[in-house]
Amino acid sequence: MPPGAALFDAVRAALDGTGPAVLPLSPDLPRPALDAALDALRPTHVVTPDGMRREPDGRPTDAAVIIATSGSTGVPKGVELSAAAVTASARASLARVGARPGERWLCCLPPAHVSGLQVLVRSMLSATEPVIHARFSPADVAGSGADHVSLVPTQLRRMLDAGADVAAFRTILLGGAAAPPGLLAEARAAGARVVTTYGMSETSGGCVYDGAPLDGVEIATGDDGLVRLRGPVLFDGYRPPRGRPFEDGWLVTSDLGVIEDGRLTVLGRADDVIITGGEKVVAAAVAEVLSGHPAVRDVVVVGRPDPEWGQAVTAVVVGDVTLDELRSYAKRRLPAHAAPRAVERVARIPLLPSGKPDMVALRNQK
Repeated sequence: MPPGAALFDAVRAALDGTGPAVLPLSPDLPRPALDAALDALRPTHVVTPDGMRREPDGRPTDAAVIIATSGSTGVPKGVELSAAAVTASARASLARVGARPGERWLCCLPPAHVSGLQVLVRSMLSATEPVIHARFSPADVAGSGADHVSLVPTQLRRMLDAGADVAAFRTILLGGAAAPPGLLAEARAAGARVVTTYGMSETSGGCVYDGAPLDGVEIATGDDGLVRLRGPVLFDGYRPPRGRPFEDGWLVTSDLGVIEDGRLTVLGRADDVIITGGEKVVAAAVAEVLSGHPAVRDVVVVGRPDPEWGQAVTAVVVGDVTLDELRSYAKRRLPAHAAPRAVERVARIPLLPSGKPDMVALRNQK
């Protein structure tokens, strides 16, 4: 179903128990991807603007919401979330940002993703109708009249570049990908109240705000450096069933992080570590540093096969900057082996529908 009142009502009914579980799928999905999701996730019914049909091989669920995700593998899987987990997350979010009853939320992220869906849930708990935009437009977002909004960094970047009024909102929740420090500084200088979020479908969305866990959520790191999360916001399991990444009640993520004074800093994904010349480089950490260069508008760092180094640290950059300039900038702030050995300039970083960088496309880019 497209974003709109019908989907909002379906989510409300799923959470209060008066309706069936909801598996939101974007109508913009290419047909092969849609067929793959339906085949893997096996809903009992499919609802479209044309009506409802029963699926003969569908399987029921005890969950209230299922979020389809392919992760980094491209294989569809469903994250099963209970009504209790989804509402616990939304209530903690509202409390943390100080959102008041009656204040409106803008949904300009796909509700097929947990970040967009949670905007609908926060609206429900605030006793308001969400403002829903089917497509992202900086001017339309700024003029929406909503009090709060969830964005991904690319959307915030485009709003700033368009001169849109980012101070129009009481809160901008920013998640989905690491936020470049330069972007945050620019947005805050323009009067925006930006709250960075960290989380995933398995945690009902963002569960760590500006490095601090939401009420009821616990954070830890293990000897392996991986972030661990615990609390009432965690998912129940995967659909179809597969191994659950739990350890003594903790969700073991694929993200590397450090905790200092009770605040979490996410360094990047463990599978984004580049081995170059025998040295380990966390790609996201390098990208964060490079994003501070004044000529860099957006950047992602990947490893490219290299006969000498094994993998070459490669910066995929939006901006007019040379390799020598980036290497010099990086080497003043990072070990020499972490400085990029190649720069690929692009007009725009490819994104997934969720707004995250499409790492599969970036890694396969020639």
